[in-house]
Amino acid sequence: MGTIATIEVVVADSAGPAVDTAFEWFRQIETCCSRFDAGSELSQLSSKIGTAVPVSAILYEAVQFAIAVADETGGAFDPTVGFRMETAGFNREYRTGLPMHAAFDADDSVSYRDVLLDPVQKTITLLKPMVLDLGAVAKGLAVDMAARELLPFRNFAIDAGGDLYLGGCNSEGRAWSVGIRHPRVEGELIDSIRVSNQAVCTSGDYERGDHILDPRGGHAARNTASVTVVAQTAMLADALATAAFVLGPAEGIQMLERAGVEGLIITPSLERFETQGMRHG
Repeated sequence: MGTIATIEVVVADSAGPAVDTAFEWFRQIETCCSRFDAGSELSQLSSKIGTAVPVSAILYEAVQFAIAVADETGGAFDPTVGFRMETAGFNREYRTGLPMHAAFDADDSVSYRDVLLDPVQKTITLLKPMVLDLGAVAKGLAVDMAARELLPFRNFAIDAGGDLYLGGCNSEGRAWSVGIRHPRVEGELIDSIRVSNQAVCTSGDYERGDHILDPRGGHAARNTASVTVVAQTAMLADALATAAFVLGPAEGIQMLERAGVEGLIITPSLERFETQGMRHG
């Protein structure tokens, strides 16, 4: 997934097998959902246009969730943006550095509305040539599945490159402290929050340049420097952080409030926009 995942269990007695299973979820979900692997289930799906394709429970859940968020955000979040990501230069496999290209030209007018889901048969139909990108969903899903394995141990932390789930308390018996990276000053924090039994995800323009595209126009989202979202699941926090980044500060905060999550949005001029819970929690 282009990142390093770490797991900390406060009282680690007998946690070894559960931690191993938690890490295995990252490998399994990447194998299933990566657009950088021509052999992944996601890549195979993208090669079958106009056909109802039976898919695994993992892929169906990831795509179903992504389409639901796309619908809720009016397309500010859209998993069909993969081909535009490729043409914008975000097409290198992180382990080899080699560029990946679809074997076809995707329809530039494609959107999440061109993905049909059959909840009974668990099939996915792509109505137009497209490259699905589940980057803002799959990593969060992996974090959530890993967290499920560790719930019996109550106090633990999972960090997958900024996608966090913090269970219970830290070794001092307090809620976990999460530092929010300053989007303009290397090595500094712009804020910190205390979190327990929640996920925290941050999207920033410092990560890989203009890596977040506005799917509605295909251009880089430039009205936001960073977005931090606190939610019950990492998959939700990750997807909504991406959507809020695209929507910009005012619309982004409104969307986060509607979704019932907390968030902090920093603009390129370092102006802060916060949900009510972030301000007063």
